[in-house]
Amino acid sequence: MARAMLEYTKTVLHKVSFDATLFCKEVQKAVERLLPYEIEELKEFILSLIRQNPELDKCLIYLKQ
Repeated sequence: MARAMLEYTKTVLHKVSFDATLFCKEVQKAVERLLPYEIEELKEFILSLIRQNPELDKCLIYLKQ
């Protein structure tokens, strides 16, 4: 079940990556719902999206723990 939530989160983040504000809101939700080891995997995914879309880097503050 937890793995499904991580994959779902990645899908949502990819779909909203056109809007930095919406992307940040979804990152906040993900950090609240995912397990710590899943958040680490999510960070890697988000960093790859940021390489393609640099304006998304604002959301990195939500990943600092």
